[in-house]
Amino acid sequence: MMIHLALAPLVALVAGILILVMPRLLNYIVAVYLIVIGILGLVHGG
Repeated sequence: MMIHLALAPLVALVAGILILVMPRLLNYIVAVYLIVIGILGLVHGG
């Protein structure tokens, strides 16, 4: 759980930089983020 909390700001930073460099990646980054958060929620919730 602690690893996930420490990893979130790093993932957000990398995603922000990628979106600035290549704005077309926004849809893919958001989709992957939502899928990962959903899977983590199901795994930790169940």
